Amino acid sequence: MSPSHRFSALFAKEWYELTVSRAFWLLLLMIGPLVGHGFITAVETYAEASGIAGGPAALSQGLSPLDGILVPTFGAYDLAVTLLFPFIAIRLIAAEKSNGAWTLMLQAPVGMPAMLLAKALALLAAWALVWAPGVLSLALWKFYGGALHSPETLNLLLGYLLRALLASGVAVAAAAIASHAATAAIAALGFTVGTWALEFVAAGRGGLLARLASYTPTSALKVFEQGQLRLNTLAVVLLLALAGFTLAAVWLAGYRTLRAKLAGSLIAAAVTAALVCGAAMLRPAWDLSENRRNSLPYADEQALRQIRQPLRVTVYLAPEDPRLLDLNREVLSKLDRVLPRVEIEYAARSRSGLFEGPADHYGEVWYELGGRKTMSRSATAEVVLDTLYQAAGIAPPSRTAETAYAGHPLAAEPRAAAWVFYLLWPLVVAMAGWLHFRYRSRG
Repeated sequence: MSPSHRFSALFAKEWYELTVSRAFWLLLLMIGPLVGHGFITAVETYAEASGIAGGPAALSQGLSPLDGILVPTFGAYDLAVTLLFPFIAIRLIAAEKSNGAWTLMLQAPVGMPAMLLAKALALLAAWALVWAPGVLSLALWKFYGGALHSPETLNLLLGYLLRALLASGVAVAAAAIASHAATAAIAALGFTVGTWALEFVAAGRGGLLARLASYTPTSALKVFEQGQLRLNTLAVVLLLALAGFTLAAVWLAGYRTLRAKLAGSLIAAAVTAALVCGAAMLRPAWDLSENRRNSLPYADEQALRQIRQPLRVTVYLAPEDPRLLDLNREVLSKLDRVLPRVEIEYAARSRSGLFEGPADHYGEVWYELGGRKTMSRSATAEVVLDTLYQAAGIAPPSRTAETAYAGHPLAAEPRAAAWVFYLLWPLVVAMAGWLHFRYRSRG
């Protein structure tokens, strides 16, 4: 048998193991109503903002299908990939370890990389099937007359695909290391809780802690939900997912001693850390949102590209201060896409800023560029940009009025959505599952 035929047989075997899992069918059964609830609620809210009840419509510039429809609808997949999908990935490893099938598979002519690749492809195929309700929601939105911007839609789907890959890597590694499936499930959930704790601790802080927190699953997904494609985020998430499968390969090699497995794990962790540090330094980033929410005006971006020195920003604002949120969202995150290097230090001593005063420089934001320092208290983009131009010795560009984002208001009702997601989808999945298990019992 040729290598390609052996791999096809191996993939078929993994797909069969996945489809006989009741957890997989339970995920398929639950994802329809979850996505449907998010979609129906999003359409109704979007319609209210568009003036469906006869009241005044909201500003059209604020009505974006990415924020109003796509993110709330696909939020169900974040819940599924956090709480449900890891159990499916764990079962692919834990079941073979418990019944001794993995020991026999190690004697097969295919190598460990091929076996883990087959499992990864089977999990991706399963995730593609789980995406069916989300694709249905996109079709319904288009049927209602809604608009979709292809770049930001595909970018969002890429974000959730990477989220599933990372969850698969963590789950497979946990199943390979743990002795029982329940222990692996707790370890996978513990990883997720640990990333949440890291985000909480790093909120409003700079330095290494903030950089680590920017690559947690939730933070990485937010980048795609904002319509951004950052090469460093893409590379880091892929490397972390690959690290999970590498750890699984180390621990699933039956002939290795515990010491050898620990040594292999340390080597894999060291190599991954080095690669992640290199990937985190990648600068290319693209704003794929239709309304250019992640970008500065074109004229300012062209002027800022003349700056070659690194920018150092010292912020004396507390994490709970709304001005810090505005500054990060409207200015600093956009500068990071244009300038060659931006270093941010959050120097406030408290989380609320209630007990800091003028002596603590509270409210000041210092910008250091090429050895020249200047200060501003504003979180407005135009004021901050003028401050940077002054520090860099660059003449401010002439700002012409750019074409405003028109928005896509749509006062539509979610017709037939409840029937599709709450009745038709569960019936189809239940019937397909019943036929599958009945055919399996006869076979």
